[in-house]
Amino acid sequence: MTRTLRSPHALAVAGGIALDQLFGEPPSALHPLVYFGRAMSALEKRIYADSRAAGVSHALWGSALGVVAGRVVSSSAVATGISVGARALRSAAREVDVALADGDLPRARELLPNLVGRDPSDLDANEIARAVVESVAENTVDAVVAPALWGAVAGAPGALGYRAVNSLDAVVGHHSPRYENYGWASAHLDDVVNFVPARVTAALVALVRPNTAGRVARAVTSQAPEHPSPNAGVAEAAFAAALGVTLGGANRYGERVEVRPALGFGRPARASDIARAIALSRDVTTALALTLGALGLALRGATR
Repeated sequence: MTRTLRSPHALAVAGGIALDQLFGEPPSALHPLVYFGRAMSALEKRIYADSRAAGVSHALWGSALGVVAGRVVSSSAVATGISVGARALRSAAREVDVALADGDLPRARELLPNLVGRDPSDLDANEIARAVVESVAENTVDAVVAPALWGAVAGAPGALGYRAVNSLDAVVGHHSPRYENYGWASAHLDDVVNFVPARVTAALVALVRPNTAGRVARAVTSQAPEHPSPNAGVAEAAFAAALGVTLGGANRYGERVEVRPALGFGRPARASDIARAIALSRDVTTALALTLGALGLALRGATR
């Protein structure tokens, strides 16, 4: 425990968040996740079976590959810069916001799959806005807070190991005939590694929007448990309460419809709330980086 507390990772991770803020994610041709995806696709072709046992193997190999990649990279700052996607998240949300502001609903629907997996074909402007705000909330955990916290705890292997787990969940962890069993392990492993980061995200939301802290706490404790995801519900409830809107409703995924509980206290989300959600995610990212940087400097001073 003492060695962990004295590690320099927190300060390096703060630097990695800054790298993402300045430069964004690497281009696709150079992004390690592209090669990770190809490797896991090849593995799936070799070992796939409609069973949880095969999916456990897939999840273990993928997680191990992420950790090994972190050891190869070795730099916590570089690994965090690769793993964190705050700038890309805000950019994707902003593109939808611009399309809605221009009244270009077809363009907004075309862009929405960059953020969510639901069917956008029959969504109106308000439903698109709700989807974007929910995605910004959830992905503030997945693409910002979680990789940074895992990097702070375990360095480069923690950051890239987390990103591997999250990527596995995105590809095979959803409900479908092919992945209902095979993706079970990846989905549950993602729930485990995001449990603490989701709640840290809610705390950061309350920190950067202190006048809504009471509402945030009430939404997270009383409403989030009704959400089917133990972590997405926490982030969405916190964002909804801080923004003064209500999220949730019917989401269509192909032929399947899922009805999500109401989260937050206020009117339904609308297009003007996308920019506010982006600003909240940015402020959470900044608060996280400053907190980790201050912690890193304090721990560095304590070891001298």
